[in-house]
Amino acid sequence: MSLTALLIVDVQKAIDHYSWGRRNNPDAEAKIKLLLAQWRALGWPIIHVQHLSKEPASTYRPGQIGVEFKDEVKPLAGELVVQKRTNSAFIGTELEPYLRAKKITSLVIVGVITNNSVEATARMAGNLGFDTIVVEDATATFDKEDLRGEWHTAERVHALSLANLQGEYASILSTEQVIENFV
Repeated sequence: MSLTALLIVDVQKAIDHYSWGRRNNPDAEAKIKLLLAQWRALGWPIIHVQHLSKEPASTYRPGQIGVEFKDEVKPLAGELVVQKRTNSAFIGTELEPYLRAKKITSLVIVGVITNNSVEATARMAGNLGFDTIVVEDATATFDKEDLRGEWHTAERVHALSLANLQGEYASILSTEQVIENFV
């Protein structure tokens, strides 16, 4: 039987800063908390990803409150925390060696930002041969302006990002589907 880890990406206080704008999936943290409770109850592997930005204006920059994990997902003793400085949790971190050493072959990915760190991490996971699930209602993003100056709703950005991942890199499921099929 393969081991499935819950990978919680960048759920830090930084995402609550007004500068990000309007986001979709306002219940994402509640869904993540539900999945986290399920994983903890089963004793399955949990990995928290913490972004530490090098950008001076970033809300994720170390030394400010935004870098702290949100209360809903605070790591417990024994749960791995992977700190990253890029959008992918695999680049410059111990994530892949840890997964291989623990014989973890499947990942359930939740967190933020769908079209940034979630998508980058899911693509890498798929490329590295991990069975990858991205939980559509336990991930979130923000309204975004494209290069032509046109604004797109967070819902549309989220849907397109998930469509980019579906099939080749990951399966897209809801929290309910993950609980029904895997927990």
